[in-house]
Amino acid sequence: MLKTWKYESLDEKSFSLLCARPRMDSGDITAIVQGIIDDVHVRGDRAVLDLTEKHDGVRPDPLLWPVRSKDVIPVDGDVRDAFSRAYENLYLFHKAQFPQHIEVQTMPGIICRRESRPIEAVGLYIPGGTAPLPSTALMLGVPAALAGCPYKVIATPPDKKGRPPVEIEFAAALAGVSHIYLAGGAQAIAAMAYGTRSLRKVDKIFGPGNQFVTTAKMLLQNSDAMVAMDLPAGPSEVMVVADNTADPDFIATDLLSQAEHGADSQVVLVTVGPFDTDAVQGAIDRHLKDLPRANIARKALGHSHIVVTKTAKQAIDVINRYAPEHLILNLDHARDLVPEIMHAGSVFIGPWTPESVGDYASGTNHTLPTYGYARMYSGVSVDSFLKHITFQELDREGLQAIGPSVARMAEVEKLEAHKRAVTVRLQKKPAH
Repeated sequence: MLKTWKYESLDEKSFSLLCARPRMDSGDITAIVQGIIDDVHVRGDRAVLDLTEKHDGVRPDPLLWPVRSKDVIPVDGDVRDAFSRAYENLYLFHKAQFPQHIEVQTMPGIICRRESRPIEAVGLYIPGGTAPLPSTALMLGVPAALAGCPYKVIATPPDKKGRPPVEIEFAAALAGVSHIYLAGGAQAIAAMAYGTRSLRKVDKIFGPGNQFVTTAKMLLQNSDAMVAMDLPAGPSEVMVVADNTADPDFIATDLLSQAEHGADSQVVLVTVGPFDTDAVQGAIDRHLKDLPRANIARKALGHSHIVVTKTAKQAIDVINRYAPEHLILNLDHARDLVPEIMHAGSVFIGPWTPESVGDYASGTNHTLPTYGYARMYSGVSVDSFLKHITFQELDREGLQAIGPSVARMAEVEKLEAHKRAVTVRLQKKPAH
């Protein structure tokens, strides 16, 4: 049974416990990951191959796999159709996100602009382990291609033959990614961050992963590697908000769809008003009986919760304090809650919108902040693969208009050279 909390009984300490995510690590993950990073920094591909052989039982050759044409990659026809449909929807939604250049005349003679430029080299991490995620290759590859990033490489664990899973290679081909680095875990993140003999160093790394991957990203972002990271994206989570109009099977399968991701995932059900929690628990038990990853899901349910609220206002309070990665609103008048939602990675509205559609093919991105980081991070978008440069251009009239203000501000801050850079120009007689 999921642990049940009543909203009225939640003090600040209880709320903190409710919002805490599970910690599944044993020992000092930071020290282990730092050791992997240092090894890869020194030995490069050799370290990656040793670690891949240790964890995946194979030494890939080549380590950097050239992606074949999508037409020759051996995937089933229905798989090809499904991923192609997902690609089309992702392309349409992400293409609409591309920012427009901005140009503003702030004063006569002063023009300010902002233009976008792609990040030159990006690394796209695709998790493997218990559940390889070819859909993530689309989620990262499509916006990277739309942004115009010149160098895009995927890193993912190899299969038992030392090759990329064919579904991941097919998704990479659809998204226009030319090479796959056959390594996973912290060693793959380190290889992309520092570069190796076979792999070019990247400027920014994207993609979800386990605690080792997330720790590697956070350590490398604050190291001499000079690399940026997308967001903290660790174990998956979902919050379902439901009232008595919701179908128990819908709720149960939505909760289980995230619980089956991993033992360190977390799911939360928030009930609003009169609600039969036993019916939901019964539906969970029925579906667990024949769920292939039932053992994993049960472990995740062991640190998951039900929160009982009386009103939608109380439910909103729980949502915004927890800041879920995925939020499903399965209740009457679900859209009425949308304006009050401040902290969530992606929101799924109404009974016919399972979280699964966002994971795969609706068009939104499934690379989202977890662990409550939705309070300050957004999910991956085209903008994640862009940087923005500002430009300004003044004529003499413009400098005459703004110059005295700049000079006086520089005086206040005792920066004389700043002041002179303006005044020497103003004192020059215009050329005839």
